[in-house]
Amino acid sequence: MPEPADELEDERRLVEQAHAGDRAALGEILRIHGPRLYRSVLLPRLGSPALAEEALSMTYMKVVERFDKFTWQSVGVYPWLRVVGMRIALDLIRSRKREVLFEPSDLEREIDAAETGDQTADMFEKHDLAVARQRVEDALGKINQRYRRAIVLRVLEGRTREEAALGLEVSVSTFDVVLHRAMAALKKALALGSTES
Repeated sequence: MPEPADELEDERRLVEQAHAGDRAALGEILRIHGPRLYRSVLLPRLGSPALAEEALSMTYMKVVERFDKFTWQSVGVYPWLRVVGMRIALDLIRSRKREVLFEPSDLEREIDAAETGDQTADMFEKHDLAVARQRVEDALGKINQRYRRAIVLRVLEGRTREEAALGLEVSVSTFDVVLHRAMAALKKALALGSTES
């Protein structure tokens, strides 16, 4: 198994090849880091596997478009990819405010911190997963059980509106109202740490 310094050197070579126009090298970079981006950046912030997959595809497209702007640093390419992914997630949060867990301002603060930080990819991943998981678990424990179930069905499990309504034993239009209220309660619990009933 290569040492981290060897992995970074291999990655640096891939970056040089990608900058020279080698699409296969860029594809290899995305293959290496894509699962981590999905697992520790996109899914925890968007809450839905379908949204996280959409965000990952959009991240790949953005990276292909802008890879020539990337400048190699000793921490590798992951921190840059992470910021690109968080920006995509932020755009999705803004466009789908009713069905995401975090406020845009939460992610904006994270992006600012990431752009000025000097952490390794593993540190980012552990931090991202731990913070997101704990925040959501704490907040879900503070809201009404019916609201919690609506969020689990629609956002965390990614079920359709119809399936989620069936799971909650209500009509689709009633489910939409419950989900809207549930997301508001969850956002309030995330922001204030207060108990919702």
